[in-house]
Amino acid sequence: MTDGPNNETNTEIATENSWEGFTNWLHCICVVTFDLELGQALEVKYPKHIHLTEQETSNICYSAFPDSNSGCMGDTKFVVRLPCKTKRVLKPEHANYNNKCPPSLKIDEGYMWGYVYFRQVRDINLPRGYFQKSVVLLSYLPFNNLFTEICSYIAPEYFDHGNKCLEGVCHNIEKWPPPTSATNIALPVLGHVFQTCIPVNSIRGYEITGDNRVLTQVEDFNIFELFKPVLSHIHLLWELVITSEPIVVMASSPTNCSSMVLALTRLISPLQFCGDYRPYFTIHDSEFKQYKQYTSKERFQRFPPPAILGVTNPFFTKTFQHWPHTIILNDDIGQNSKYKLRKPAVTKISENSSGIYSSYKTFLQKDKNIIKKLMSGVNSNRPDEAQSALLRKHLVELTHSFMYPLERYIASLMPLQKDVSAFKAAPIPSPFNPEHFFATLDTGGPQLTLNKTNIKGDWIGLYRKFFRSRNFNSWYNTRHRELSQKLQALHTEALSKADLKNWVQDRPEVEVVDMVLRLKNKLGECENNIPVSETVKRQLNQRIEDVITSLPEDLKNILKIS
Repeated sequence: MTDGPNNETNTEIATENSWEGFTNWLHCICVVTFDLELGQALEVKYPKHIHLTEQETSNICYSAFPDSNSGCMGDTKFVVRLPCKTKRVLKPEHANYNNKCPPSLKIDEGYMWGYVYFRQVRDINLPRGYFQKSVVLLSYLPFNNLFTEICSYIAPEYFDHGNKCLEGVCHNIEKWPPPTSATNIALPVLGHVFQTCIPVNSIRGYEITGDNRVLTQVEDFNIFELFKPVLSHIHLLWELVITSEPIVVMASSPTNCSSMVLALTRLISPLQFCGDYRPYFTIHDSEFKQYKQYTSKERFQRFPPPAILGVTNPFFTKTFQHWPHTIILNDDIGQNSKYKLRKPAVTKISENSSGIYSSYKTFLQKDKNIIKKLMSGVNSNRPDEAQSALLRKHLVELTHSFMYPLERYIASLMPLQKDVSAFKAAPIPSPFNPEHFFATLDTGGPQLTLNKTNIKGDWIGLYRKFFRSRNFNSWYNTRHRELSQKLQALHTEALSKADLKNWVQDRPEVEVVDMVLRLKNKLGECENNIPVSETVKRQLNQRIEDVITSLPEDLKNILKIS
């Protein structure tokens, strides 16, 4: 084990500038303990200079322990997602990472992830008779598997060796290279090296190839094990997630509910789930009041919250009884039990029977072939890894088939390149018209890319519901922004190649000055918003010079200064 420096001056983690490498990966490491007077309290935080607001500290403390009624003895691992009081500006390293990673692994500046390792054991020497403490790794990076593995390694070391262990961890992480996609990265910590590889933005971001070293994937779900009890309802869950329907996952342990919530958000990969999702949510959360207000069916019908919440406290069975979709998990999640689809009812509160409680009517038919293939794999003892690969492939193809007509349609909203003129304003994409989109489905609908499964149903009805969801809004805004940037880039290239020496002949001075200002403004936008090459930027500078040379001397000097 690598210890930190020995003297107090060196161990005090003092300045922000000296921990740039650490903050590329983690925000901080927290230890939460149980205080007889305060309850769950922050015992220590590394690096010590890192600031947490009072609300953030409260959220971390209350989310770091399982609910008292869950009875989690021994060691428990789970994941939490916590809202930030203020949205932070991305570091350059994180902005570069966001540009290359898959959508599901992007950093959301409004949330932090907490990777929790909780230990509860009997200790007669303590006042309450129990040792209760959690180590929490806080990060903006959604590396659920990697950081859970790292936390599982360092937490027991901390419980055995104390604060010096965490100081050593911080100094180790400070030396890690920045997170970079498609590169094998070695991450040494306390004498052990974690090998990982961050996937690039692609349809399949899960498969990692390399040499004979064992790689710890940044994200890894055994989705077959998680969804095995609900395989016959997997297409229902896919529709609920892709249309941002409100879902509550209830379980007896935060491990089970956090795993299920995270897996649900990945059902629609590579499309990003853009609603709120909280793998482990407690009544002490700062946003509990926001969700508690949904206490009637009428409010859900008017303002359904696009959220997936994982809870363990039995209190939620009453508080959230009007949520339209509830998944209640058995303790033996992933075993041979099969969950039934039940109608929502208050009786579920007392029965607490595992199952899916929903009145949702699916728009699409089930793909019975994939379900039969997976059940056949169960009977033949096919490995879970192979079963998960089959299920994931099917879900990716389903999402791809659903989104492909939309991708093709939005590409058609792009004006023709011949319509881009240096002497006119940059064109904008045509507006999105649902009826025009529906007209394309007969000849280019999802059925064309679902040859193997040929899922039938009311695709138009599903698209209409999707268009009202946060997932669609986020996807459309991203694509519209990309189209607009492409048009701006084409317009900038047209300006950079225009014969402005000839254009300025006999032009009024006010028009020429306006052109110079437009060129300078366009050049400024190229630094941040318009993706063009350095060659185009140089040519744009030359066009500015071409125009300025045609002006009177006094105006030349003014424009050059400005």
